Amino acid sequence: MCVIHTVVLLLAAQCGSTFAEKPNLVFIMADDLGWADVGFHGGSAPTPNLDRLVATGLELTEHYVAPVCSPTRAGLLTGRCWSRFNVTNPQNERALPFDTVTLPRALKAVGYETCLSGKWHLGSLPEWGPSHFGFDHCYGSLAGGVSPWNHFYKKGPYATTWHRNERLIEEDGHVTDLIAREAVQWIKSRTDRPFFLYVPFTAVHLPVKEPAEWLERVPAVIQNEVPRHYAASIMHLDHAVGQIIKAIEATGKRDNTLLIITSDNGGSWAENNDLKYPDDNCPNGRLPSNNRPLRGQKGTLYEGGTRVPAIANWPGKVNAGKSDSPVQVIDWMPTFCSLAGYSPNSDLKWDGTDLSGLLLQGVALPDRPLYTVAPGWRGRSIRLGKWKLIELKSGAQLRYELYNIADDLQETTDQSQSEPALVEELKAAMMQVAARDRDAVVER
Repeated sequence: MCVIHTVVLLLAAQCGSTFAEKPNLVFIMADDLGWADVGFHGGSAPTPNLDRLVATGLELTEHYVAPVCSPTRAGLLTGRCWSRFNVTNPQNERALPFDTVTLPRALKAVGYETCLSGKWHLGSLPEWGPSHFGFDHCYGSLAGGVSPWNHFYKKGPYATTWHRNERLIEEDGHVTDLIAREAVQWIKSRTDRPFFLYVPFTAVHLPVKEPAEWLERVPAVIQNEVPRHYAASIMHLDHAVGQIIKAIEATGKRDNTLLIITSDNGGSWAENNDLKYPDDNCPNGRLPSNNRPLRGQKGTLYEGGTRVPAIANWPGKVNAGKSDSPVQVIDWMPTFCSLAGYSPNSDLKWDGTDLSGLLLQGVALPDRPLYTVAPGWRGRSIRLGKWKLIELKSGAQLRYELYNIADDLQETTDQSQSEPALVEELKAAMMQVAARDRDAVVER
């Protein structure tokens, strides 16, 4: 038995008497789900399970993530801006140093069992997989979003990616069903120890191709092949979330489970049948993701790329309602660690903040800078209070856009020329936060 595993078991034994006080933590992440793709934001595809969760939980109306997938995942699992690790693009290379104190590692130190069912995309080889970063059990795609039926990633060295506990496998079935089934089975196998379950679905990432049973349920008002498959993918995802909730309820653990549901970035308008993927006979046409009324899409620094639906639901603990306090995906590690009773032995350099006061007492957060780096370092932004400054890079040239998000949610009126002093103030704040970029880069 390895030393780390022995230490975790000893800690678990010491914490046994307090296990009942520790909440189970479930984090469900959709892939490329747009702001208005969900029913509770006016989406045309029904999402009854998500609608019930938001009706009985807290909607975080200003929840920010990275513009693309791997950076958001790095931020979630470290509590740090993804730029600290030089992770700004979707990437197949290992993203985090092996000794990183990740969220699952921290929770294991106080007795938690940990599981990932879904998409990893922080290192697409088995030797870089989730088991090497604190997950007791892992399953799904080591790489990014896969074709829904053959489970292959893009052509190349990482195409074969479907695994269980970092052992590559082949399975039949639709990817959404498989990810949900693994999560449900793992939940049902738990005993008395608290658990952290991370379920990063691949829905609604391209390419979408849904079973007939889901296509038949799509409202008739939604026309054309790709939009109908896309709507079916959303509905299928919603059903899968419902299955996970039912499993938690069936084990009698729902009242002691904090459930977070969000997306890794804004919705995409890319071509569905991406030819970089091995052929899975998926329909041709652009994805119809709906980010309205937000500007932009996946990959951009505008609200449509970085502000996503988010729900916190914990019966009897998190009051129903809405919070407009700006929060970011990097906040969840400090929050979960606080709720679990984990205190770091050293400075983990978290950029995120503990949201437990916001969730449990409704305490609004003070203004703080929310920093975002765009794919390939092609831009950066900072949100501070109602103002958002965007820095866009073209070659050696920088240009700036300034928006009052409170009054101009659609980011239609650039105020950089009329507010030069504010631009300089926010540029200085951005540089202060950016000073820690690349301070934890993986050595190749």
